[in-house]
Amino acid sequence: MPSSGRSGAPSRSKPLEPQPSDLIVFAHDREYVLEAFRSGAFDAVEVVSEIADRNFFRFLGAERILQDLADSYPTPRVKEEVPVWFFLAADLALRLHGRVSFHAFPYVVRSGGLLSLLSPQQAHKRVDPETGDLHLQCEGFNRKNHYERETPCDEDTLRKLSKDTQPAALQRWFATALPRALKRRRAFDRDGIFIGDGSYLFVPDNPAYEGSEVLWFDEHNHPVTLATVAESERGRLRKRRCYKMVSLLHTNPAREFFIPVGVRVLPGRAHEAPVLYEMVEAFIAAVGTGVMKLLLLDRGFLDGEAIGRCRRRHGIDVIVPLRKNMAIFTDALGLAGSPEACWLEMPAPAPEPAPKPPRPAAVARREAKRQRTLDERRSEPVPPPKHFVFGVHNLTSWSGCPIPMNVVVNREVEASGEEHLWALATTRQWDHPGTITRLYGLRSAIEERHRQLKCFQDLTAFRSRAFSLVVHQVVFTLLTYGLLQWQLHRQERAELNRKTLPRVRDHLLPGREQIMIFYNDRFAIVDKYEYTELLLTLQDGPRQKILEKTRQLRRMMYELPGPRRGPPD
Repeated sequence: MPSSGRSGAPSRSKPLEPQPSDLIVFAHDREYVLEAFRSGAFDAVEVVSEIADRNFFRFLGAERILQDLADSYPTPRVKEEVPVWFFLAADLALRLHGRVSFHAFPYVVRSGGLLSLLSPQQAHKRVDPETGDLHLQCEGFNRKNHYERETPCDEDTLRKLSKDTQPAALQRWFATALPRALKRRRAFDRDGIFIGDGSYLFVPDNPAYEGSEVLWFDEHNHPVTLATVAESERGRLRKRRCYKMVSLLHTNPAREFFIPVGVRVLPGRAHEAPVLYEMVEAFIAAVGTGVMKLLLLDRGFLDGEAIGRCRRRHGIDVIVPLRKNMAIFTDALGLAGSPEACWLEMPAPAPEPAPKPPRPAAVARREAKRQRTLDERRSEPVPPPKHFVFGVHNLTSWSGCPIPMNVVVNREVEASGEEHLWALATTRQWDHPGTITRLYGLRSAIEERHRQLKCFQDLTAFRSRAFSLVVHQVVFTLLTYGLLQWQLHRQERAELNRKTLPRVRDHLLPGREQIMIFYNDRFAIVDKYEYTELLLTLQDGPRQKILEKTRQLRRMMYELPGPRRGPPD
């Protein structure tokens, strides 16, 4: 919640015995706040999200995972002024609220969820005997600073600790401490499905971004080698500065969660395959064999020796698409084209029913009429392509792969008769080759994960060009995302794990979307329709006051902590 800027803290009488300053906890007074609003007076307006915040931290507290992660955090400090578990919690709170700047910490700490982790001595309520206002008294974690404290620690303390943490050590910690913590809590699905992936993180064309590189990309943001592109086609290309992110995620056949368990940030030109298999080895070292059973990869991770090692040493099956210039692809295609080849048709997957948001009856009727009109205007729908599969076992023509591979050739036939042929190599056996194709279909969901992380959790909205803070942002964004996915799945809210973070917040709020109006240390909660009605029924004078105040608050968002704003860290 926003701060009022006032403090009712008593003066400090003994320098070595710090007294906490006050954080204002706004009192619920609907009648008082709405009466003031109708006259044109208010301090702030925001969408409520602290319910999700509090539930998240209560879950982490019940699972005791923060201290577990903190015990192995690679802190650069010899002596901790702030407990590492609180540092982790503070960063999680920032990400959960959609903040990427440490300047937002004073705002986020007031939301209430983070404070639920503190002891009564560190944060407790009191009532002002003169005004009756409810306050929260908040102590720091040490006696170093003798000024009145508005937060449990200073935002600069968090920023400096993040910047000073070595990127390589932070990434090793994420790839080992988190899997261990999740295994202790039986968070891994028994099917043991993991997805490896590489993705580009684009940044402004500024060489000050440490470790970044400039590459050529096509219109689909696929990297290209300039020398291989015809002169006439180069106009569609553009240079972009970037990093490369290699990640390892855990999911299940129903796609009920996607939990990152490893990540590496590399220069844009770095090859992702060796790094991914290093992450697999780190995961096995952390949790042992038997947890990871199936690894889904794309063509960028074609490495016969590493795939053979996964199977022989760790019992991990791999599914990976083949390149058309590979001998094993040619051999499988030749066998598929023989008269004796048995092609099996795969039934089209049933479409998932799209959740329908609650709508007023009038809106629902208009939408139904619109859909009927669109259906009437559409031409005859194009049938989906037919999908056939052919499987062959124990091919040994993959040079460099020490074990025989099984191959599933896929043939997709469009209504026009056009065919598309592609093949999957795997160490896994099957009763029906279509099983392998369906399992590999889980990997396509990774693109939606990237979209959510980049668009709705500001994965690439870096506030600093220091490589340590770039890595910090990536690691903690993925950590927050994974822990939230685990929480929702554990609490049987897995349907929310496919939604964006803003939509998750909406669904976790009680009832309909709600809006908080603040005035003079008090607040009122209204739904969006009531809020709209309030605005539309205001008199001219109050309406103008609210308009001017709203514009002022918008301008202040560029200076004060807020979502996706603030100066660089």
